[in-house]
Amino acid sequence: MHYPSDLHALGDGLYLWNPPRRGWGLANCGLVASADGALWIDTPYDRPMAEAFLAASRAVPGGSDVTRVVVTHANGDHLWGADVLPGAEIIATREARHHIELEPGPEQLRALIEEAGEESTLGAYLARHFGHFDWSRTRVVRPTTVFRGELELTVGGRPVLLTSLPPAHTTGDLTVHLPDHGVVFTGDIVFGSSPDHPGDHAVHWAGPLENVIGACQEVLETGATTVVPGHGPVLDRDGLRAHIAYLTHLRDRAHALHARGVPLTEAAHRVAAEGHLELGLPERLIVTLGSEYRMLDGTPPRPMTQVMTEAADFAVTHAAARTSGHSVPDPGHARA
Repeated sequence: MHYPSDLHALGDGLYLWNPPRRGWGLANCGLVASADGALWIDTPYDRPMAEAFLAASRAVPGGSDVTRVVVTHANGDHLWGADVLPGAEIIATREARHHIELEPGPEQLRALIEEAGEESTLGAYLARHFGHFDWSRTRVVRPTTVFRGELELTVGGRPVLLTSLPPAHTTGDLTVHLPDHGVVFTGDIVFGSSPDHPGDHAVHWAGPLENVIGACQEVLETGATTVVPGHGPVLDRDGLRAHIAYLTHLRDRAHALHARGVPLTEAAHRVAAEGHLELGLPERLIVTLGSEYRMLDGTPPRPMTQVMTEAADFAVTHAAARTSGHSVPDPGHARA
């Protein structure tokens, strides 16, 4: 995979490192440069990408000594690159530290890909979307500083405001507001997309969607004019409003279809057929709508392998339906 060698300036001493394409595991990362100690906002998924981000960071003024890392949540594609910075302070929410214990580590994920086997639908899906990541030298670093509520840091004399969130994308999300720059890094409460650079469907493991929407509204209330999502292109305020409308649509359709007793997989096919056809990875609707169904049913989270097996099956049937020109099911019956 080609890794970006340059950072994109977002303001004085603030930079974005963003992968060249959309897909699972390709997260946006930030650098707040300072001669007194720079700060990363999230890290790439594997060591080769993290080393590329580190080299790019060291190439800009004030980026040679990264002493702190803020992790917006504990999914591996935002945390696992931190081990290229031995001795750095790793800052996350208390809930994120607990989430690390629940998420498969690099060795477990590699074993899952190998054991599933490419002859199975799940194995083929995991190999296609995750097999190119190199976790052979990855060591999961635990947070060294955790908090609840709000935490204010100072980097280069400028404030960096961290706000923990109620369960949304995961149970341990936070946002990073840089008021002097008018920028918020949202982590995965936002998946960016624009007409010029279509992104992927959102995937939310915890929910409910009402919390995700509320967190996005709070980002708007900061007054920030630039929104860096966890994945996808940078958004302006109108772009964030469009994403809120998309999330609201998902919430409303999930509630309506659940009330009618529509099974999850059928509900996901219906929602996928209704719009946002430019977005990649529609199988993520199995995860996001499934989290909403679970909240409505009051049931505990299902095993990740079960969820991903259903998502992989959905990807196959949805792709076949689009190729044949048919939807699954007939979109004429999609509305509740």
